[in-house]
Amino acid sequence: MQHLSKRILDLEESATIRMAQLARKLKSEGRDIISLSLGEPDFNTPEYIGNAAKKAIDEGYTHYTPVAGYAELRKAISDKLLRDNGLSYDINQIVSSTGAKQSLMNAILCLVESGDEVIVPSPYWVSYAAMIQLAEGKMINIPTTVESAFKITPEQLENAITPKSKLLMLCSPSNPTGAVYSESELRSLAEVLKKYPQIIIISDEIYEYITFETPHFSIAQIEGMYERTAIVNGVSKGFAMTGWRLGFLAAPEWLAKACDKIQGQFTSGTSSISQKAAEAAFTENLDEVYAMRDKFKERRDLVLDKLNAIDGLKISIPQGAFYVFPDISAFFGKKSGDFQINSSEDFCMYILDEANVSLVAGSAFGDDNCVRISYANSEENLRKALDKISAALAKLK
Repeated sequence: MQHLSKRILDLEESATIRMAQLARKLKSEGRDIISLSLGEPDFNTPEYIGNAAKKAIDEGYTHYTPVAGYAELRKAISDKLLRDNGLSYDINQIVSSTGAKQSLMNAILCLVESGDEVIVPSPYWVSYAAMIQLAEGKMINIPTTVESAFKITPEQLENAITPKSKLLMLCSPSNPTGAVYSESELRSLAEVLKKYPQIIIISDEIYEYITFETPHFSIAQIEGMYERTAIVNGVSKGFAMTGWRLGFLAAPEWLAKACDKIQGQFTSGTSSISQKAAEAAFTENLDEVYAMRDKFKERRDLVLDKLNAIDGLKISIPQGAFYVFPDISAFFGKKSGDFQINSSEDFCMYILDEANVSLVAGSAFGDDNCVRISYANSEENLRKALDKISAALAKLK
């Protein structure tokens, strides 16, 4: 007899992982599926990082590490934050974790109590909702649209704040939209936040190194925000190190200590080998990182050209990450035979069945009018997939 907790029974499965699993299943059955659903660079980890990991094994870095990570890694992260962001952090303000996802969960569990409100611009990364739910908080969505380039305004932020507001979750560059807040936009949001000192900001900056026309800027760089901002970042996206599972939090020391404490009861320190690899990533020059970024920009432009040729789609030009988040609501009510599209989930299933291309429904990110298309794939596959999508949509009546 099963006796699962209400906590796990109420928790939804990650939609991105679910779609990736379905695509893999169909591939194993012989279907020629092109996956545009996963948020994972298709590049291999740069060689110098792998060499650092091999050296670490040879030198015996195979034992338990401090919960927050090796001092050398945290010093490398501290140096990176100063070099790239102009921010000064002591190593005691930095906690490395088993991926940025764990860093986010650590911070939320340390800050949110039952009934606390967490303000989240929508669309949002799928796991934010589940993390807030697990912490017994209440998610307050601020909706955005294609027309607003998927960014909130200071007025929207002000209207969302109540006496129960505890956290603001910011993700720039954004998953799923690719939106990047400019320095001036973040300064406008900070002017609102300065009136509400009880609100802590979690700034998810995992796509920092994948920006195009709008450069990355952290809200922690703004006067008065450093003391109340937790930066979450890692190596998975910019360094193509998804499997290494290494993220970090940089925050006021009181919060870093709390995250160290809670992590000590969950996983303790992350992989010693991954830590030494990440140390090399943050220490060496970023030439290979920027080469990957430039390739992503080429792919973005290719995808935008293809999507703009499809009648009915509304598109905001992404300024970072490797996603496009088109509004597909013009196709609601259209049919293929007896199958009618009434939601983003229906749209994705139709494209999967008709075009053999996997996407992720926007409903998973809080916006049922859109779908997420990942262009972390080869140009050949992107051209082929988008041509198939175009042909499938042309069949709808």
